[in-house]
Amino acid sequence: MNEQTRPTTVNEQIMTLSLQAGKVRSELEASKLKLPKTTIEDLRNLELTLRQISEKIDAFQREHNNMLAIANVGQVINSSLELDEVLLIVMDNIVRLTKAERGFLMLRDENGEMVTRMARNWEQESINSSELTVSKSVVGRVISTSEPIITTNAQEDQRFVGQESIVAFNLRSILCVPLKVKNELIGVIYADNRIRTGIFTESEKNLLVAFANQAAVAIENARLFSSLKHTLEEVTGLKNLMDNVFASIASGVITADIGNQVTLANRAAENILGHTNPEIVGHHLDEVLASVLKEIDPHLIEVRETDKAIVDLEISHNSASRGNVDWRLNLSPLKDAGQKTQGVAIVLDDLTERKKLEAQRRLFERMVSPAVIEQLDPNSLHLGGKRTNITVLFADIRGFTTFSESMEAEKLVSILNLYLAAMAEAVLEHEGTIDKFMGDAIMAWFNAPIPQPDHTLRAVKTALAIRNSIEKLYKELPTDSHLAFGVGIHCGDAVLGLIGTEKRLEYTAISDSVNTAKRIQENSAKNQILISKDAYDHVINFVEAKPHAEMTVKGKAHPLEVFEVLGLK
Repeated sequence: MNEQTRPTTVNEQIMTLSLQAGKVRSELEASKLKLPKTTIEDLRNLELTLRQISEKIDAFQREHNNMLAIANVGQVINSSLELDEVLLIVMDNIVRLTKAERGFLMLRDENGEMVTRMARNWEQESINSSELTVSKSVVGRVISTSEPIITTNAQEDQRFVGQESIVAFNLRSILCVPLKVKNELIGVIYADNRIRTGIFTESEKNLLVAFANQAAVAIENARLFSSLKHTLEEVTGLKNLMDNVFASIASGVITADIGNQVTLANRAAENILGHTNPEIVGHHLDEVLASVLKEIDPHLIEVRETDKAIVDLEISHNSASRGNVDWRLNLSPLKDAGQKTQGVAIVLDDLTERKKLEAQRRLFERMVSPAVIEQLDPNSLHLGGKRTNITVLFADIRGFTTFSESMEAEKLVSILNLYLAAMAEAVLEHEGTIDKFMGDAIMAWFNAPIPQPDHTLRAVKTALAIRNSIEKLYKELPTDSHLAFGVGIHCGDAVLGLIGTEKRLEYTAISDSVNTAKRIQENSAKNQILISKDAYDHVINFVEAKPHAEMTVKGKAHPLEVFEVLGLK
């Protein structure tokens, strides 16, 4: 619709009548007609009245337009909960509605200080940091009084005469209103013009106050939303962290409510129980722990009744899928923040493999000296060895082959173990190293892996202890189970280390000294302890011995000089 076709408004018609009344009055005053004295005065009053009506209509129209603008802006700023977006909308509309050159929005930070959160100019551009200059005195007064301030010319306003920021930055028209939510000051809106005076009137002030009321609510909602979103992100992050930690715990964790309904189970619990999470969570504890219910149920009842934890409860049971398994359980009341019991928490560890390894180690320790075990590093095992001076002892059971021909296998093994155990215990008692069992014989050495200055004497004492132990066995066993023994001892260099392949290793000693000790033992008589001349020289001051006939053995070019040990001096 163009200007020619646009209908005239009521205000325009009234202004036209006012002009016409003024024109008639002027013409009558210029004419020579004699009129009543009140005619000219009535026309003048009519002209004035019409002008006043026009001004009121104009003011009403402006107020109406402002209200429409506020309503429209209110819809816009409440259309978003993103704080920065809300602040941008607020500031652009402030500059537009007040016709300001610049607009600033300040909010309290976490320390209670007012900081500029948004600054825009009349071109809807962000103001750079070098132009963030406002009247601190005006802002400070609004903050202290919570009342709006308007000045048409700050340079001449007596309230701010001599204020440094106003003089330094040549500030003129200023309008500043508080931002309040429930009577609490959360910030201020500041608008100014550094060039023109008289830009702002009471109308702009009232408009900005009304707008600020809406803006404050929108800003606070956006801040609350931002805070809530940040908190939610933190909670979500914490939950994800806890879920990851919970999932990575090696122990199984199960929680159940008051009704023993499972509410939570981690990955380890799934693996230990052999069920998936859906097969555990939501089901009754009786169903989930059916295989150990008989053993665990009394303890669950105790936890509920006493409200006290039960720790290190070990249970062995048979699993349909895995056979015999060993579990350790810790049961404790599950409490909320108010320390009210809401159920039970179960921490479950599968000890099956650990128990198996412990049993294997105990068996290994019975086969190999603990001193050797301590020297072995599973992470750095490699084939090879090193040369060491040792004393080697061989002992066997005499007559065992003939004895075994008339004995049942089970009883035979039982009796053999009694004799071998007596020998092994004698070796370990004197801190020797058992190399191996060879049928009815045992091989051991001394001075390795732990150095022993008296290693040869220890070997002799071990042989005498074997004699004493077998004599004790004679008192426990029937006469037909009395078996003799023979011992051979020699000392010299040997290579000690891991022999074999990567798949099958043996920690042993290899040398001619080992072979010599074996040959001496093979040529010993029943219940006889023989030692080589080299060994005897090491213990001559501690041992009673008598020369034995020289011994010709396989692999030796010259006969061996041997002594029979009778006892200790």
